[in-house]
Amino acid sequence: MAIRLICLVMFFVFSPLNAHCVPSQKELSSTIQTLYRIPELRNNIDYNVLKKAMVGYYTLKSKGQLKNDKVLTIIDYNQPSVKKRLFVIDMDRNRLLTSSLVAHGKNSGQNLAVKFSNVPGSFKSSLGFFVTDRTYRGKHGYSLRLRGLQQGINDNALVRNIVIHGADYVSTDFIRQHGRLGRSLGCPALPFSQYRQVIDLIKGGSCLFIYKGNQNHVGRSDLLNPDIALHDPA
Repeated sequence: MAIRLICLVMFFVFSPLNAHCVPSQKELSSTIQTLYRIPELRNNIDYNVLKKAMVGYYTLKSKGQLKNDKVLTIIDYNQPSVKKRLFVIDMDRNRLLTSSLVAHGKNSGQNLAVKFSNVPGSFKSSLGFFVTDRTYRGKHGYSLRLRGLQQGINDNALVRNIVIHGADYVSTDFIRQHGRLGRSLGCPALPFSQYRQVIDLIKGGSCLFIYKGNQNHVGRSDLLNPDIALHDPA
């Protein structure tokens, strides 16, 4: 653990973009704690998920891979589909912009997502870090392409047409009738009442982190290793 922490600090110190992109360890911990005081985040997302997402966000930002670094989006598939599990965070003001229900792939599970894949035709959700790509109008209307950043984990997202779009099976009415959300072919589908707002907030190269505990999709990444524990200040 100590070695991992030293590696993280050394990266922050010696990164050429450090002065502009990466906060100190103390500042990062303070930011995470500030966000976690927001009731909707604290009640719906695990602290460690937020921590991993934040470290990954700043790593990608320091590498110049985020054209839109104003927001960070987290999907926490630890939560059941009947709960809000997508969160868009304003990284400039350390506040929650919006939260939403979000579907998972039909072969990932029923109310809980338990199986994940990077394979075309699997109809399962993918995990890990993504960058939002271009918007377009397709069979689901206004949609947002996602580019997976982790080889073997989610890098087939564009080939698989994994996109954010609206769907009528993502709604409280559907939950009342079926006890869960409907499921997609692998896309993180959103309610029709919110999908445009979310797409417009996060389009154009922002960071999206999709997480599920006990899945080895983070440590295997050649791009970054957000599975580094930060010491919280005493």
